[in-house]
Amino acid sequence: MGNLNAIGLESNKAKKLAEKLNDLLANYSIFYQNTRGYHWNIKGQKFFELHVKFEELYTDLLLKIDEIAERILTLGHSPNHNYSDYKKSSKIIESGKVSDGIQAVEGVLDSFQIIIAFQRQLLLLSNDTGDEGTNSLISDYIMTQEKLVWMYSAFLEK
Repeated sequence: MGNLNAIGLESNKAKKLAEKLNDLLANYSIFYQNTRGYHWNIKGQKFFELHVKFEELYTDLLLKIDEIAERILTLGHSPNHNYSDYKKSSKIIESGKVSDGIQAVEGVLDSFQIIIAFQRQLLLLSNDTGDEGTNSLISDYIMTQEKLVWMYSAFLEK
């Protein structure tokens, strides 16, 4: 039992999973900040609609950031917390100032595409680790985000 962590997972597998969760945390953190920027800088005919939607989205992203960090801690590891670290490992890149609603929604959809693909890979790893807690968390994220992709795509008439 010396190779098991506090929640009964193999320590080496839990470490690898925590590293991948830190990469996910980086992607969520950059996505969150980009969305805050969209919220702050949006202009145009759809201002009122998108301003509210972006606030809903970044509020949800902030909750997920906290849940992911707490999951890393539950696995017995430390979550990264510096944006310099996030920028190194995130596939989502920082956006510049975006005021156009269409461009902002396209940025949201691009970020969801990256996040969902990454989470699907993470599910394979958490399943191999026998980590039902991470599986459940990530599976719920994917289900919700797939619906959001459909809704944002409908907004763009795609």
